[in-house]
Amino acid sequence: MTTADYNRLDQWIDAHFDEQVAFLQSVLSVPTDTPPGNNTPHALHTAELLKKYDMQAQAHAVPAEVVHAAGLESITNLIVKRQYGQGGRVLALNAHGDVVPPGDGWTYPPYAGEIHDGKIYGRAAAVSKCDFSTYVFAVRALESLGVPLKGSIELQFTYDEEFGGELGPGWLLNNQLTKPDLAVAAGFSYQIITAHNGCLQLEVTVNGKMGHAAVPTSGVDALQAAVKIMNALYALNDTYKSITSKVPGINHPYLNIGLINGGTNTNVIPGKVVLKLDRRMIPEEDPTQVEQSLRDTIEKTWQALPGITVQTRRILLARALKPLAGSDALVGALQQHAKTIFNEDVPACGTPLYADARLYCEAGVPVVLYGAGPRTVEESRAKQPDERLDLEDLRRATKVIARTCLDLMS
Repeated sequence: MTTADYNRLDQWIDAHFDEQVAFLQSVLSVPTDTPPGNNTPHALHTAELLKKYDMQAQAHAVPAEVVHAAGLESITNLIVKRQYGQGGRVLALNAHGDVVPPGDGWTYPPYAGEIHDGKIYGRAAAVSKCDFSTYVFAVRALESLGVPLKGSIELQFTYDEEFGGELGPGWLLNNQLTKPDLAVAAGFSYQIITAHNGCLQLEVTVNGKMGHAAVPTSGVDALQAAVKIMNALYALNDTYKSITSKVPGINHPYLNIGLINGGTNTNVIPGKVVLKLDRRMIPEEDPTQVEQSLRDTIEKTWQALPGITVQTRRILLARALKPLAGSDALVGALQQHAKTIFNEDVPACGTPLYADARLYCEAGVPVVLYGAGPRTVEESRAKQPDERLDLEDLRRATKVIARTCLDLMS
């Protein structure tokens, strides 16, 4: 491709940027709090918006019984297929629409898409409804050139990232509704992400015996047992600092006990306590061995406590994302154009977060994460009050994606 082609893409994006921002504001306006996870209304709203651009979205509703079994209310995933000339690659551009609830502490309304000092505010403004607009307008810019293209692009908007992705990209891939050769998933910073941590979540139910607090021998304290189990897990967590990853951007494994629930009243010996823990796994770790180590630690601890029983249940297993052969074409194009547009080197690295992009990798599809975002996740305030995105970052990321699509489709 010539410099003139790239410049024409940039000029089209600049000329239509106000329209892109309005599209993003509309996408932000429909809540998708997960939980409870009633996400079909947002998908239908997005499909209507896309019709204005002559983009017909295929709506793939996940059966209600499957959605409810996952603890959600409704999911409809969208695929927009843009077919070009014969041959070439199938490139998927995926962003997720489900978000964590906004919570308290917002300066600006979380679903208004208000703009202040060049930044747009709202839940998912940075992760990842922004990339609904990044990808849509990059494809529109590409098609505005009128040059011969090969292959096809699929815009994929899915709604299960917060709960692991199995009913989002996983549903599309497992049901053979899509079979891309390459994929770009929503990003959240300047970096081009080629690897991420895995995540294992366990629910640990500690059973004792309720009793009267005035007569301690009348019960078996499940909370005291839970404290011993937690101390054993935290001691295990201390050992993780010596296990380091070779992937830039990823340090070491770690464990977090994020939820504790139990007891009946202040004057009752707790008969049951439930813990939920989150274990982040670096790409080099084996999830089976990690889970067994946790289960062994838990069992060894409670077996030494008379009157206590414990059940451990896996809630989530999200495997780490690792680069696949074939991702070099994506990384190379993204880095080349990001350097031009941002006027700085943009690294390809890993992140300690995890995302549903890994499901493309597990299906054998080379994938990287890239889209609109600041230099760091912290700057975006993702999953915090006043989540925001600098509009110039949105503009520039759209240009990088459009240029990359031109390279891959030519």
